[in-house]
Amino acid sequence: MAEASKKKTSSRGYFAIVLTVLVAAVALRISDPQPIAQLRLIVFDTYQQLSPRIYDPNAPVRIIDIDEASLKRVGQWPWPRTQIADLINRLTELGAAAIAFDVVFAETDRLSPTEIFKQIPKGQLPDSVWQTIGELPSNDTTMADAIARSRVVLGFVLNHDEGGTLPQSIGTFAAAGDDPRQFVPGFPGAAGNIDELQARAKGLGALNWVPEIDAVVRRVPMILRGGDQLFPSLAAETLRVAQGETTYVVKASGASGELSYGEQTGIVAIKIGQFIVPTDSSGQVWVHFTEAVGARAIPAWKILSGEATAQDVGGRVVIIGASAAGLFDLQSTPLQAGIPGVQAHAQAIESIFSGDLLTRPDYALGLELAYLVIVSIILVFLMRWIPVHWSLLAFAVSLAFVSGGSWYAFKEWKWLLDPIYPSISLAAVFVAGQLNLFFVTERERRYITGAFGRYLSPALVAKLRDQHEGLELGGEIRNMTLLFCDIRDFTGISEGLSAGELTTLINRFLTPMTESILEHQGTIDKYMGDAIMAFWNAPLDDPDHPRHACEAAVEMIGRLEALNRELSTEAKLQGRVFSPLRIGIGINTGEACVGNMGSSHRFDYSVIGDNVNVASRLEGQSKTYAVQIVIGEATAQAVPEWPTLELDLLRVKGKLQAERIFTILPDPASNGGYDLERLQKQQAAMLETYRERRWGTALRFLEQCRALAPDAAGPYYDTLAARIESYRETPPPANWDGSFDADSK
Repeated sequence: MAEASKKKTSSRGYFAIVLTVLVAAVALRISDPQPIAQLRLIVFDTYQQLSPRIYDPNAPVRIIDIDEASLKRVGQWPWPRTQIADLINRLTELGAAAIAFDVVFAETDRLSPTEIFKQIPKGQLPDSVWQTIGELPSNDTTMADAIARSRVVLGFVLNHDEGGTLPQSIGTFAAAGDDPRQFVPGFPGAAGNIDELQARAKGLGALNWVPEIDAVVRRVPMILRGGDQLFPSLAAETLRVAQGETTYVVKASGASGELSYGEQTGIVAIKIGQFIVPTDSSGQVWVHFTEAVGARAIPAWKILSGEATAQDVGGRVVIIGASAAGLFDLQSTPLQAGIPGVQAHAQAIESIFSGDLLTRPDYALGLELAYLVIVSIILVFLMRWIPVHWSLLAFAVSLAFVSGGSWYAFKEWKWLLDPIYPSISLAAVFVAGQLNLFFVTERERRYITGAFGRYLSPALVAKLRDQHEGLELGGEIRNMTLLFCDIRDFTGISEGLSAGELTTLINRFLTPMTESILEHQGTIDKYMGDAIMAFWNAPLDDPDHPRHACEAAVEMIGRLEALNRELSTEAKLQGRVFSPLRIGIGINTGEACVGNMGSSHRFDYSVIGDNVNVASRLEGQSKTYAVQIVIGEATAQAVPEWPTLELDLLRVKGKLQAERIFTILPDPASNGGYDLERLQKQQAAMLETYRERRWGTALRFLEQCRALAPDAAGPYYDTLAARIESYRETPPPANWDGSFDADSK
């Protein structure tokens, strides 16, 4: 009951932490501080850089560029307005659909004849000259006449100077839904053109940008507010004049077909003649920019010189602006830095004409937050109930989905959906949840390690840390490999040693033997004085348990040799007689019952079963057969690649059925390169004749085997030869099946 209460408390704390992080993330996104908005804009810029709009050479927009070459040919800026009038007249003759100026003519032309002659004292010229000059039209009048004969849109700038005079809008506005004036950027004043020019224009458009946080132009306004009056931008007014329209229809929240649920969410779209332009809530369009393209601009000098043709201009909207150094307003776009502002106006009109505008739907924020909340809740529950690597995979999939979905929406539908903030928030939820689970799990693991680490194997402790339900009585049947190891003649070795010296010797022996077992994924069951019992394939699954047990046994022999060399050196230094340690190892593979054995008050993780007893008997028979390692038939069959040699057909004590037993020979490559395959064939022939009671033939085969085998097998052949000689004198009973009955454990 205490454990259940603890888990319940842990779960409450976990859900409280992750849900607090989620609520904070949603609240932060709704407030949308500048750093978060900036991250979103960086992603949108990256999308444009990866997939910019492809420029169409037949696009119905051209820039008439007052460039350096035009200044060299025509003269220094400002040009006389008669020159500007010639430019307007020429563009009209070439068939321009509309002519827009990204220039403000705020003062009278100082190059008009009357303005020039005002600098000359009257007494220096005859009155007739003054009369003639006074009758000449001003340059402003000449330009105004040219404007009147053409579809010209003049630009003006809305500003925060309350003394500035606002112009009178030429186009009219009709609103569908909420009053759009409350949503668009507002300015109290304006800086416009001189009245003589402004009165003759077909359109007036604001040149203002609404700067982003980083001053990059991503959106171009379609409408703005001056005082209480709506004004079109230069791009919007140029579109209207080019189509000969008179009215803008502004669709905002509350309009027919718009679901705003009573909220005033802003402007949705603006209808300009045949174009329905989707906007953001403040009436701006997200421009899908192109790379730098020279074909978009025609130098102004080519128009004035007559080199441009109707094919270059006819039927197109033209915007007159400057790219010459010092004349233009520097702007940056997602694709370029330091470009003339006229480029942004032109690209906005191009995007509207082609329908290739970017859109951030008015429900984008709701969609992003819904994804964040739903996926976070799913992750919260998954993290609680599935392993961390699967939780990490689910988290990675959620990030890939939001990132891939955002990119797909951009490529296919030109939607701007933010993948960054949902990803960051999901990461925060994930990290908060995993940290909570980590600290809770670590607390439980420390408890288990402290409680059981002193008397259970490290592998078992690790399993118990991961699977707490393992702490209960019971066992399971598993196919396992068992190993027993014992020091031979330990009683004789221990004679003459004090208790302290004997303990030190045992510890020095058990340490490398244990390391060999653990390093090959074995579990130490118990120590029995100088003996070790170990097993494989429990508590952790080990598909190669027979091979790992054999590897451990061979390594134990090698480490024992190294230990004997150390002990021999120490004995010589101390003037003592050295008695080397020799061990016998028995290995058997088969089913056994493994689990927590004991009482409800104290238990141990151990293994029991008939195959365990057989492994113990095999270890005892290593002395009988004068080999260091004896393995059962099942183990030998599981490691066909190992250099094994059949020893005999043995019936261990307590068993009715005899079993073939084997030993592991030294590696042929490092032991004289003996012919293992030939030895195994000769061994089989020797054992066959031995079991057929053909003692003389068996002895001849035995000597042939002795000659083929490595030196380590010599004592075994001595033992078997002695047995055969004994059988020659006293034959076994008539019902003998060729097996040897072990009379000891």
